[in-house]
Amino acid sequence: MKNNRGAIQKRQMQLLDYLKKTGTADVSTLAKELSVSAITVRRDLDELESRKLVSRYFGGAKLTMAAEKDDEPAYLETTTQRLAQKKAIAKRAAELLEDGDTVFINSSATALLIYPYIQNKSILIVTNNGRSLLSQRSQGVELVLTGGEVYGSKQSLVGQLALDALSKVTATKCILGVSGISIQGGITSRVIQETSINQMMLRRCRGQKIIVADSSKIGTEHNFFSGTLADVTDLITDSEASEQQLEQLRQAGLHIEVVAPLVEE
Repeated sequence: MKNNRGAIQKRQMQLLDYLKKTGTADVSTLAKELSVSAITVRRDLDELESRKLVSRYFGGAKLTMAAEKDDEPAYLETTTQRLAQKKAIAKRAAELLEDGDTVFINSSATALLIYPYIQNKSILIVTNNGRSLLSQRSQGVELVLTGGEVYGSKQSLVGQLALDALSKVTATKCILGVSGISIQGGITSRVIQETSINQMMLRRCRGQKIIVADSSKIGTEHNFFSGTLADVTDLITDSEASEQQLEQLRQAGLHIEVVAPLVEE
């Protein structure tokens, strides 16, 4: 049976998890652990080495320092850091939504903050963010969860079930939070399972594709690629972002909005 991208990414994450426990492993051990052929393991190791996540040696591989450091951050950390900036970004993204929109929203902490700011509009939101169920929403906001495997502390829904659900939807707008956006790396993520979700959302959106990212993400590149700058149309960030980095992104064709931190009474 032909491998799909979601299954490949899940297997590669299992491979990385195994190396995190053992430090090193040979190809035959990994093939047995993952229940795949040695050829498949070698192909995965080649891809992971190109991303600087593993270092190959004859017959096996070991984890790199980059892979050990670049894991999913604690959910509490992502939701409390730079909160005033993230709220301002989310509020502006909500203002761009129009009555009748069907909107993809991914599992980022910044994207999750958008719900309270959607007012007096009839909006359908399709998301893989499990924590959306706990968010305050106005009566006009209809919520659809993709389903899928629950991953990590932020309860993102990933895997083939989530991808299949997204593939059947055509959105008019897409709002994605990212771990990094840069000229060199495009749109990148800390979590390998979420890259295929982001890619599918971008592919199935026929309108504005909006990146919501606070200034700490601008000019930053992480290990897992979600898309090129040509795949998105807009970036909303905060006023602490590097103007040099923003100008480079403008030159690449992005429409950029810069917002001041939101001070709520």
